[in-house]
Amino acid sequence: MQIAIPDAEGATGLNSAPDEFSAETVPTTHSDRPSTIAESMIAGRTMAGSAMNRRIAVRAAIKAGVLGVFIGMIPLLGVVLTGALAVYFYRRESKFVLPVALGARLGGAAGVVVFAINALFAVLTILFHAQQEYIDDLQKIAQRDGVNTATPQFQASIHNLFTPRGLASFFIISLVLASIGGALASRFMRPRNTRV
Repeated sequence: MQIAIPDAEGATGLNSAPDEFSAETVPTTHSDRPSTIAESMIAGRTMAGSAMNRRIAVRAAIKAGVLGVFIGMIPLLGVVLTGALAVYFYRRESKFVLPVALGARLGGAAGVVVFAINALFAVLTILFHAQQEYIDDLQKIAQRDGVNTATPQFQASIHNLFTPRGLASFFIISLVLASIGGALASRFMRPRNTRV
C-alpha cells in the first residue's frame, strides 16, 4: 500500500495543488521499484494502464501451465482454472492485480503452455508407436466415468486427437478457455474499493 503525502505548504484540506505530491523517499528493496512517492504514483498509473512485468508473467504462465496439465484432467474447467492460476501466481509474486485484458493474455499464455506440453506428449506417443496403448487407456478412463466408448463418434474423436486438425482444435480450445479463466481471475481478484 502506498501513501501519498501532500506538500506541507498550507493547512490540511486547504492545499491548492492536491494532485501534486512531495518527493519524500520511500524505502525499497528492489532496484526496479520507484524510490519516491511521486515516482511510485506515476509508476502505479502506468502499471494500471498496460504494463506487465514480463519476467514474472513468463514464470507465472509456465508454473500454471505445468500444473494445468494435471488440472486439465477436469474436462473444460481444468483449462479455465489454469488461466486463473496464472493470474494468481502473477499477483502473488508482483503484488499487482492485472487489468482484465492483461489477465486474459496471461491466462492465454498459460493455455499455450498446456497445449505445448500436451502436444509434445502426443508427438512422443506417436514416435514411440504407443498410440494404440494410449487410446486404450483413454477408453478405460472414459468407461470408468460412464461414457459409452463403443459409439463411432467416440472412436472418431479419440483418433482425431492425434491429427493436425485435432491438435489445432485443442490449441484453440485451450487458448480461449485459459484466457477466460485469466480474465475472470483478474476481475475477481480486484479489491472491492477501487476509488483513487
